[in-house]
Amino acid sequence: MNSLYIASWAVAVVVLLLLFFAAKKKMGFGTRVLIAMVLGVVVGAVFGKEATDLGAIGSIYVNLIKMIVMPLVVATIISSITSISDPNMLRKIGTKTIALFLITTGIAAVIGVVVAVIIDPGAGIPYVQDAKFAAREIPSFLKVFMDLVPANPVNEMATGKVVPVIVFAMFVAVAITIEGNRKPESVRPIKEVIQSFAVVMFRVTKLIIRLTPYGVFGLMAAMAAKYGLASLLPMGKVVLAVYIACLLHFVLTYGFLVTFVARVNPIRFLKKIYPVLAVAFTTRSSYATLPVNLEVITKRLKVSDRIASFVAPLGATINMNGCGGLYPAIVAIFVAKVFGIDLTITHYLLIVGSAMIASIGVAGVPGPASISTTVVLASVGLPIEGMAMVLGIDAILDMARTAINATGTTVSSLVVAVTEKEFDREAFNNGADEELDNYDVSSRSGGSKTVVSG
Repeated sequence: MNSLYIASWAVAVVVLLLLFFAAKKKMGFGTRVLIAMVLGVVVGAVFGKEATDLGAIGSIYVNLIKMIVMPLVVATIISSITSISDPNMLRKIGTKTIALFLITTGIAAVIGVVVAVIIDPGAGIPYVQDAKFAAREIPSFLKVFMDLVPANPVNEMATGKVVPVIVFAMFVAVAITIEGNRKPESVRPIKEVIQSFAVVMFRVTKLIIRLTPYGVFGLMAAMAAKYGLASLLPMGKVVLAVYIACLLHFVLTYGFLVTFVARVNPIRFLKKIYPVLAVAFTTRSSYATLPVNLEVITKRLKVSDRIASFVAPLGATINMNGCGGLYPAIVAIFVAKVFGIDLTITHYLLIVGSAMIASIGVAGVPGPASISTTVVLASVGLPIEGMAMVLGIDAILDMARTAINATGTTVSSLVVAVTEKEFDREAFNNGADEELDNYDVSSRSGGSKTVVSG
């Protein structure tokens, strides 16, 4: 231990205190993350190898994210599906809505794969592997299919097999819904317990996400210390890949659904949903955007309250085209490139399928893309630690991802309403846009006011 090593930790403590006081002064969450990223790069570059151990701060943050994956996935899936109290609605509108969410998420993942393959964001980024590290063999398609069926849910949770846990949670949720239709009193206690547990997990998630600036500082400092500034510059290609994928998904997927399925003017639609885009982009939270989304859907898109009140809250939890679809796909290909793991068509299909399933368990709070990406990486057999390399730019990426998520919920509400004949087309085309009670972009900017539950 030399003076430079001690100095690096002393500077790190000062930076962490500065980030803490910045939070106390209500500085925007995104701003603090960006500041942490820049300061981490500077500290790592200045102190070099002596700052490598600062990565422990980031490792603690990554471990905490891993800690909440299983309970959060179980809680969100069961609570979301069991919230559909009317069996007829579950069979008809519920199936149609969830299918639309999953299909658009799958399309988003495909777009993410294509964009990532073309841009190749992992090219030129070195990664020094630990001596004990060995790349896991990516399983065959048949083995993956068999692994989807949970043989022992408790064991699956203990061994980190997320997808079988998701399948188990879906079975439990459907069973609760069926029994609730037959004997409501018999399942009421477990529904209340699960709903309460989901609220608690949302709070735990929020507490961990608050640590993001500190974790980002440690991760970026260690990365700069190990690889130097030259290795950080290519991260700009990750940002470019995510934003291009979001734009393509917005224009191609949403544009097609609005224009040819809902048969409305896409320009008019875009003007009406602008408040949703603005609030989602600034808050980076699907739940924070939910009140605005509900009002836009009913007052501006002229969708019935029955459809809006069902689709919008459900979409805030499981409609994650950005966080659960295109982003995990891009990161998976990025990590595979960095670690020198060759992927085939079968592996790309596995990435898309895992992203679709994992998106169901993503909570609508800032930062859940890390959880969804962890699920995809673990399912495909890619090194989870590779995800740490993109956390430093997560705030920039999250703005676009959340805007895509919220827009997808709005589009899905419109499409479901059109198919159910609960869309007032004449009012949409001729009526003036109503004022929105909850729309106040300035009060939601900076990501500091995050709605976690309710």
